[in-house]
Amino acid sequence: MTGKQPNSGQEPLYDTISRILRHNITSGRLPDGLVLIEGPIAKVMQTSRAPVQASLRMLNAEGLIHRFRGRGYLVGPALPGIRPIRKALDEFDFEIPSSSRSALAVRGTWQRVYDKVEAEIAACQIFGEFRVIETELANHLGVSRTVARDVLSRLNERGLIRKGATSHWLAGPLTARTLREKFELRSIMEPAALRLAADWMDHAQIARVCDQIESGMTKDAAELEDALMKYCLSRAPNSALVEIITNNRLLLSAMDKALSDLGLPVDTVALDQYGTLFRLIKSHQIHAATEYLREHLRILSYKSLARLKIVALIPESDSIPKYLSRV
Repeated sequence: MTGKQPNSGQEPLYDTISRILRHNITSGRLPDGLVLIEGPIAKVMQTSRAPVQASLRMLNAEGLIHRFRGRGYLVGPALPGIRPIRKALDEFDFEIPSSSRSALAVRGTWQRVYDKVEAEIAACQIFGEFRVIETELANHLGVSRTVARDVLSRLNERGLIRKGATSHWLAGPLTARTLREKFELRSIMEPAALRLAADWMDHAQIARVCDQIESGMTKDAAELEDALMKYCLSRAPNSALVEIITNNRLLLSAMDKALSDLGLPVDTVALDQYGTLFRLIKSHQIHAATEYLREHLRILSYKSLARLKIVALIPESDSIPKYLSRV
């Protein structure tokens, strides 16, 4: 994955981001040892993580930043004794030149509509296979076809759509085989990420999650799944692994939301299991937590397959947008 955007006669977005970061590093605005992580940078740039990751890899190859034991990169060369500085970019004199700011604004337009399209395309797949019509998508969003192509490119990067034999964009179907394979990936990657993240997790936040579970404040398994990702798995010092886990979860999360919207009941057993998992993590029993997570995912896989079968008995949702045409 390169983070490169479709060719529309403009500089690739990752080149723009690289130029901005390079300017701030070489000018001394960002000190040696500052930790650079793609998420906060993407937020400042108002873009997705993919082009930021490509930019960081580029700057690493140039020797302006380097990998370290923690998550992300450190500014400067890999010298003995350098200490990580964990501060936000806005605490420094970080500068986005006006020319680059304009480029980000133009190329970032797709990001403002992306989440809505991602949710719609992921959710439709429980009902079968659909063609994504680019012109209809542009009209639906009220944007140019260039922006629509940028959205589709990102969806393709994240594995939610693909090019068919006739070069049309296709989404779905979400089959039992696809579901099993995604849970198999989860059972391999997520316990591994949990082990890697053991020394980097925010245990104060994990304790707060446990308190919310005990008090009954959290009654949605999806919230706890997101919390597991945010406070535990994403802390693993391997950004490539975290990105793969995030992308692999996309379709499953969208399926759960779509089925819940159709009126399927809350899974109270999953709530109890997440409570046990977070208590194990809170007490630093990481080995037990990884084994419990693997077993939880095995059970969740069977339940998700059963929920998916219910869709065959439910009429296709009227909320599927017009830019999606059933194949």
